[in-house]
Amino acid sequence: MGWVSPVKNSSLPKIHREVRCGAMTALYLRDAKTGKLGLWLVPTARRRQLARRRELLSGVEVDGYNAATGGTMRAYNIESLVQVKALGDDYPAAFSQGHTLRNSVTVDRLKFTAQTVTRAGGAIAVRTTFTHETAGWRAHHELGWRRGASWLESSITIENNTAQPLTLEMLASFSLGGLAAFAPDDAAGRLKMHRFRAVWSMEGRLETRRFEDLQLEPAWSGYGVRVERFGVIGGLPSCGFFPFVAVEDTGAGVTWGAQLAHPGSWQMEVYRRDDLGAISGGLADREFGHWQKTLAPGESFTSPPATLACVAGGIDDVCAALTAAQAAPLAGLPASEADLPVMFNEWATSWGDPSHANMVKLAASLQGTGMKYLVMDAGWYKPDGGTWGDAQGEWLPSRKMYPEGLQATVAAIRAAGLIPGLWFEMEVVGSTSPLFQRTEWLLQRDGRPITAGTRRFLDLRKPEVVAHLTERVIGLLKANGFGYLKVDYNENIGIGVDGAESLGEGLRQHLMGVQAFFRKIGAELPDLVIENCSSGGHRLEPSMLGLTAMSSFSDAHECPEIPIVAANLQRLILPRQSQIWAVLRKAATLRRTAYLLTGGFLGRLCLSGDFPTLRREQRALVDRAIALYAQVVPVIKHGRSCRYGPEVVAYRHAAGWQAVVRAGADGKQVVFVGHTFARPGVKTIRVPLPPGKWRVAGELADGSSRTKLVRGELVWQPAGEWCGCAVLLTC
Repeated sequence: MGWVSPVKNSSLPKIHREVRCGAMTALYLRDAKTGKLGLWLVPTARRRQLARRRELLSGVEVDGYNAATGGTMRAYNIESLVQVKALGDDYPAAFSQGHTLRNSVTVDRLKFTAQTVTRAGGAIAVRTTFTHETAGWRAHHELGWRRGASWLESSITIENNTAQPLTLEMLASFSLGGLAAFAPDDAAGRLKMHRFRAVWSMEGRLETRRFEDLQLEPAWSGYGVRVERFGVIGGLPSCGFFPFVAVEDTGAGVTWGAQLAHPGSWQMEVYRRDDLGAISGGLADREFGHWQKTLAPGESFTSPPATLACVAGGIDDVCAALTAAQAAPLAGLPASEADLPVMFNEWATSWGDPSHANMVKLAASLQGTGMKYLVMDAGWYKPDGGTWGDAQGEWLPSRKMYPEGLQATVAAIRAAGLIPGLWFEMEVVGSTSPLFQRTEWLLQRDGRPITAGTRRFLDLRKPEVVAHLTERVIGLLKANGFGYLKVDYNENIGIGVDGAESLGEGLRQHLMGVQAFFRKIGAELPDLVIENCSSGGHRLEPSMLGLTAMSSFSDAHECPEIPIVAANLQRLILPRQSQIWAVLRKAATLRRTAYLLTGGFLGRLCLSGDFPTLRREQRALVDRAIALYAQVVPVIKHGRSCRYGPEVVAYRHAAGWQAVVRAGADGKQVVFVGHTFARPGVKTIRVPLPPGKWRVAGELADGSSRTKLVRGELVWQPAGEWCGCAVLLTC
């Protein structure tokens, strides 16, 4: 007898309802045996290619067991589209505890009640309701789409319509099944998981793993649970991983992806128990994120929103589909953001000493350059004889640094034709601030203020804290006429805080207060441009991106890995929001200067450093960069990127090369941004261009590189290591 028996009893899955959403189709499937209702997504063009599935497992390892017991082993089950765990219901079996709370008895007890599909104004909303068969509370899954969108929105609301309190231990924002929908079996060797890692100053590294490498291969009988649960704990939601997951079926050429919008602890799960597999994600649960939420009778709670996509393509295609969702909140930005102006942040100029004299000199040197924002970074509140790094909290300008007050500095900046900006780290207090000892205002855990290094954290759930920040942040910005605000946040709160039914819920409530204060700033200062910075790239998630005009891409200030990180982030955030450092040094070669300037063409170009004392040839290169950047703005705002080049293994010791080709939405412009690192390994770099009769409309390099167009390709011949080149093509 062989190890494998022929596939028997194959059939197409039974579809309860299908809803076409443009290039995607949502399939709702009902399990005839369990009654569970699940959600699959498929590319609309591939809808008819769903595989006939085996219904039962077979083979020598199960045939004898089945014959002896008179049983059968199902090859697949429909995964419920609602994943929630209520306190009091039994936990999941099959070696799950400590690994996942998916598929607990709570899910077994949720019975499908109703489903409505509403179509209006080019939008589709699907509401699916379940009722807990013993307790009586309800769960509502919402799936939304609007015409032209490349993504779907998903959330779940738990409604406690009973007379008893209801405590949740886990609530996912989405759950997608059918990851092997295009294979007749378990798609061995075909499924890959994609996720993006992030550590300080090296954000957005793509990690791709086969399901088999992660031991997400189902067991011989389909009993033991396999799961990869990952996420982030604390108030830095993209420190460790980005809130993103994707699964690719390389055999079918289809990729599913999801991105979560939440500023605190979150989790994603890739789950497998049978042929199909599923992905889900939402708030970090009780096991992973110390979270429980109690709903009193009559209360309801809605999960953070998630965006979902399914594409005929790979990781770049699904990332483009998901990041497109981030554009909608940007429609109401201040008018100054319309042309994505180049900015100057003086952080790497003064390193914490933005005095009036320094700012006046800097503003004069920037006059007429085409730059629009001049940002005063950390240190403006520095106490006499103290340091800026542990004095946050009171936000009183230094009288020594500003003898005439901040208004005089702002006036000088505006007189130079620039919009003045100011740095705050408003959510923390430093160890030398009197507020450090005002414990009733601070976040606590186990009854003690949470202290990380020289920082403690203000509790944004407290009205008195909000009132203090309203006076010291909003009031100061208004009184002095600032037009730009950089919000930094340089430490992590950790697992959670006191003051709610769980540490994780306390953290969530505090972060909702933080976001409410961001909205308050925007409401009271509607023309203010807000930058989201959290030691660079620690808050690069959709809900924070939607509250701000742009975000600092990283704290890689003068590092050779800048273009690597900037290219990574094009898969995760819109380039128009990705602010990239280009720190200029008078002692730098033209090659280094061009390398950094061209890196800024991968997002928002932000200059810093020794601008007033640059050499003449450096200034000429900067002038060319600013002029060319103004031409490429339409492509940065609305385009699609593709990266070429070998994988960069060690970011701090980068070797090889990379090129990013971004095609404009109108089909008339393309931007090429290329960089070589140590030992590039090639003398000529060729990248394909979209169809068209292209011509070079502008170029930025140090003069030693050569570019030309040859038969639908851009050919770049860099001069060697550490070269940068940006080219604008038009047709």
